Formats: sequence, C-alpha cells, structure tokens
Amino acid sequence: MQKVLAIVGPTAVGKTSFGIECANLFNGEIISGDSIQIYKGLDIGSAKPNKKELSEAKHYLIDIKKANDNYSVKQFQDLSREYINKISNDNKLPIIVGGTGLYIKAALYDYVFFDEDSKDNQYEDLTNEQLYNLLKDKDPKALEKIHINNRKRLIRALNIYEKHDKGISEIKDSQKHKPIYDCLIIGLTCDREELYKRIDDRVDKMIEEGLLKEIEGLLNEGITFNNQSMQAIGYKEFKDYFENNKTLEEVIEDIKRNSRHFAKRQYTFFNNQLDVKWFTNKDDALLEVKKWLI
Repeated sequence: MQKVLAIVGPTAVGKTSFGIECANLFNGEIISGDSIQIYKGLDIGSAKPNKKELSEAKHYLIDIKKANDNYSVKQFQDLSREYINKISNDNKLPIIVGGTGLYIKAALYDYVFFDEDSKDNQYEDLTNEQLYNLLKDKDPKALEKIHINNRKRLIRALNIYEKHDKGISEIKDSQKHKPIYDCLIIGLTCDREELYKRIDDRVDKMIEEGLLKEIEGLLNEGITFNNQSMQAIGYKEFKDYFENNKTLEEVIEDIKRNSRHFAKRQYTFFNNQLDVKWFTNKDDALLEVKKWLI
C-alpha cells in the first residue's frame, strides 16, 4: 500500500512548520488539508503558508480556487488522491497537513461521496408519490431516512441508483471506514491554556498583518459574506463590522472565541473519527515517523 503521512491537530498548534520539516527530512511533498487555503486572496485569515514556507517544500491544493467559487469535500477527495498518486509515483512521501478533519478522512478512508450537482432531470415530471414508489422498488432502505415530501432527496437517491446501479444504502453499507493507504496520522497538541494563548496570539498577529485590509480588498472585488469562502472563521465575523453592528475590538474577540470553540470540535472529530497518534513533543513525533518509514 502507498504510504501517506498526515499531520493534524487544532488550529495554531504548529502543523505548517512541522509539515515542512517532515517534507525536508523524509523527501516529501505537502498536500494542504485545509478547506480555506484553496482560495486565492484569503491568505492571512486562513493562516496560509507564506512565500518563504511555500519555497521550503512543494505544496499542493493552495490557491486553486477563486474566492467566489464553491468547493466540496468530494472535490478535495478526488484532487488529494490524484496528488497522492503523483507524489508516490515520483518516489516521494505524500504529506497531508491540515485541520479540516472531514477532508483528511475523505482523502485517507474508504469514503464514498455522491455528486450533489447531478443534472439528470428524468424524474422531474413525476409526482412525489411516484418518486417514492419508484425508490421503494430500487432502494427501499433509503426511504427509512427520506420523507415522501422531500422531493430533492428522492430524486437524488434515484439518480445515484441509476449512476451506480446500487442504492445509497448499499454503497454506504459496503464502506468499512478504514484507511485505503498505509497511513500514519500524527496529531500535534499542547495543553489547553497554551493552545488558547497561541490562538489569541495568532489572531492578534493576523490583525497586525492586515486582515482587515485583506477583507476590504475581497469585498471591493465583489466577494460577499454569502460566498462559501467567507463563511470561514476569521472572515465571517467581519460581517457585523462592515454592517456597523460591532467594533473591530468586538470582532477580534469573536474570532478568538470562535477559534477556541473550533479547536474543541477539531479534537472531538480527530479522536472519534481518525486513528491519531498524539504528540506534544515534535522530536518524539519525528521518531514515530522514522519508525513507520522503516
């Protein structure tokens, strides 16, 4: 099996620098596992690697989308696996670095996602009852979670059956939720008080580096707070500022608070959904990677 190293952990814990260190030590290249760093122009608020860091190791899936584009976990899964193959074929180590837990799991595990943008409208002329009965013949188990009045989900389930020749239920039941690679998932962590201090310091640094100006530039380009990219922590909080509902100081506190809450959710996902080996000491983490590579 192809070897893939993943470096995860809460926001502000030091994943970027550790990923670069691993890339240089173990002949690797980095795939960003972050849902916001893919957007051009969202640099400061996403804690995107700077020019110096990008020059120190090859990075993929950074700055590949415009700020008004949409991006899905399915797209990430397809692209990340494509780059895993490319990097492996070049006899280098693929290293996924990021804090978006679902993205990491989608890349490494036997997750199947379905096309949410199907253009197949062959069922549009049928009534809800006809759709329900048709799905009852094809994938009756799916109806345990789909109400007869939920027309969109009925049509989606039928389209998936036509495309895969099996129902959503059968496809999901066939998934073992196990890695499809020989992967090592390293989790970086620290005690909560230290983490919260790092988060606060990072937010203050983002403000100093010009986060407000970055967002003003995006808005001047026609990007709005309704765009998917602007739903991220560090960006969405500024909506109240630009609508004169909050001061800059209040927005900064909102970002810090939301970042702390997000860190808690990250820990919950990583601990419940991934087989993570946690380290507070990066030297110990490096030794673990060396042992795994032997």
